[in-house]
Amino acid sequence: MAGLDKTTPTPQDITLHGKSRVLQVSFSDGSEFQIPFELMRVYSPSAEVQGHGPGQEVLQTGKREVGIVGMEPVGNYAVQPTFSDGHSSGIYSWDYLYFLGSRQAELWADYNARLQAAGVDRDAPMIEKAGHGCSSH
Repeated sequence: MAGLDKTTPTPQDITLHGKSRVLQVSFSDGSEFQIPFELMRVYSPSAEVQGHGPGQEVLQTGKREVGIVGMEPVGNYAVQPTFSDGHSSGIYSWDYLYFLGSRQAELWADYNARLQAAGVDRDAPMIEKAGHGCSSH
């Protein structure tokens, strides 16, 4: 997860758009991003998605239609969304939201390349890995 960087702009307004499935975030530097829920979900900063170290990432599939059913503030530095698929362990710091918003094209390209390399479709159902004993989710 991206750390808290004092130079990163802070959100001035956050709006969930359920029908279009995007999180609209306006930042203090004037930047405004429309971050698709799917992008947020496949790049969740949680250990469930990122793993506990390099090379342990879990490729997320079947998230095109994912919604956000709730979102809680975490201190003065982040939000924790609950997605419609039940995932709720990702804490999205302000700088991580800025990262997702400002690098969407690069992140989508990386995601599509990882899907292709794995030989799976974006809409394929998730394959659960047995025996993952992570207590962080």
